[in-house]
Amino acid sequence: MQSRRDFLKTAALAALGVGMLTQDALAGEKRKPSLFHVNRKVGVNPVMRLRFFPYELRLNHVFTVASYSRSTTPDVQVELEYDGVIGYGEATMPPYLQKELGTMESVMAFLKRVQDTISRFPDPFQMEDILAYVDSLSPGDSAAKAAVDIALHDLVGKLLQAPWYKLWGLNKEKTPDTTYTIGIDTPEVVRQKTRECAERFNILKVKLGRENDREMIETIRSVTHLPIAVDANQGWTDRAYALDMIHWLKEQGVVMVEQPMPKERMEDIAWITAQSPLPVFADEAVQRLKDIAALKGVYTGINIKLMKCTGMREAWKMVTLARALDMRVMVGCMTETSCGISAAAQFSPAVDFADLDGNLLIANDRFQGVEVVKGKITLPDLPGIGVVKV
Repeated sequence: MQSRRDFLKTAALAALGVGMLTQDALAGEKRKPSLFHVNRKVGVNPVMRLRFFPYELRLNHVFTVASYSRSTTPDVQVELEYDGVIGYGEATMPPYLQKELGTMESVMAFLKRVQDTISRFPDPFQMEDILAYVDSLSPGDSAAKAAVDIALHDLVGKLLQAPWYKLWGLNKEKTPDTTYTIGIDTPEVVRQKTRECAERFNILKVKLGRENDREMIETIRSVTHLPIAVDANQGWTDRAYALDMIHWLKEQGVVMVEQPMPKERMEDIAWITAQSPLPVFADEAVQRLKDIAALKGVYTGINIKLMKCTGMREAWKMVTLARALDMRVMVGCMTETSCGISAAAQFSPAVDFADLDGNLLIANDRFQGVEVVKGKITLPDLPGIGVVKV
């Protein structure tokens, strides 16, 4: 028979799946002293305080996709403090996505608005209310919203002394392998990049969408026969060509394709998906929860990215809806520190594919968190999103 103590703990954790979990729900359980315990002064009620600062991510290699190249990525680091406990978050804004995600200036301006008003919420466990308010401040600014969302999830997880994969009821042993991305480049550089990663990963990801697509794949195949995921980044414009490419790619050991054509070409993409021997995932075509229903029958699945969907709260809802629509799910990323990557990795046991290598592409990571062990995403048991500053 389940003891009252175990019942209370189980009920509390279950409650978090649909709403908020309060510390009172854990009453009756004998616990170890908190690593985050603060001796609060009598009569002083803590408030949430937000801090943020710009941070430029430096890439290990020049990164090239179908439409641009870059060697750095603008980023903003966020800290949300309550009662001496700090939750970490970040917003990253690749230049080609600044219309959707925001610029350094717009992110900083949005976070200033949150900084000035976040203290109106006396309880960080009121996550739905807090994040609904943050979302209401503007129609866009998804990366800035994601930064606040990630920091709040990290904070609450630390207050509860539990990682979010446990709070969502997920099994950390079911995390998938992550792809490692190889950008478009000369054959010599592509071979070098492939050799560097082939022994450490079980699946690669290749950016296509230019005139040298076949050369890219053949170059990688001259080095390794690892499975490959392909992202065309909307680079193919003829549906017959796209379908022919997908058939050829399958023969080369490719296992999935992202965004084969411009996202506006929904009829053409649906035609491709219906005949494709490989699953076809929406990337640029899906931003937030509201976008998913219209993609049923057009794509096999969706790619969820925290910076596009405003963070972990909405990402978890997107996983749930996609599964209800019998669609497959992958989790992706931008160039990010281990803060953003570890946040996304918390729900990775619930997805089919993962592309969470953004922290591995940079030279100045501020955090230690999720690790890749023999190609597999490996979640730490640290609370919140599972990161510590280094």
